[in-house]
Amino acid sequence: MRFTATNRAQRGKLALTAAALGIGLLTSGCGYINSQQTNEQYQASDGIVTDLGPLKLSNFLIVSNGEDEPGRVIGAVYNSSSQDVKLTVNGAEGSQTEIPVKANSYVLLNNETDEAVLSTTGGIPGSLVDIKITESGTNVSNTVKVPVLDTTLPEYKEYLPAGSTPSPSPTPSPTASELGGGTGH
Repeated sequence: MRFTATNRAQRGKLALTAAALGIGLLTSGCGYINSQQTNEQYQASDGIVTDLGPLKLSNFLIVSNGEDEPGRVIGAVYNSSSQDVKLTVNGAEGSQTEIPVKANSYVLLNNETDEAVLSTTGGIPGSLVDIKITESGTNVSNTVKVPVLDTTLPEYKEYLPAGSTPSPSPTPSPTASELGGGTGH
């Protein structure tokens, strides 16, 4: 009999251990089955991120008030090569701007000294427009879709190119009393 009691006790311990292990796997299994979000790369800004030969373009976007208005390209261009290169950005209707980037350096296009302006945007604010980007050192080129943003977000107001038509200010909606609607007396 003693032998049977020991087996029952051991089976009970094994059952409790299996249950605890099962509960542990159920509560932590999501992390085991699903990939971690920190392992996935994503663009954490309004602009795009892309590579072009030795150049890495980061947070690239266009600030403009309209499709036929000039648009300023903002973002950062990093050059990892040992020679100076020039990034050429070709937009809609033949618009073009060139951005020189020193060897092993970078250019921030949101500085006042490094303005890159396209004569026409080619897309309304909120849209994505195709731009062709070319790197002069290796003549690598690519066409990418870049977002067009306007000055609805105040942080982009200072980047609107000179000569652009300012966007109209929103007008407040009239109240019921201004429309002549009273309290119904």
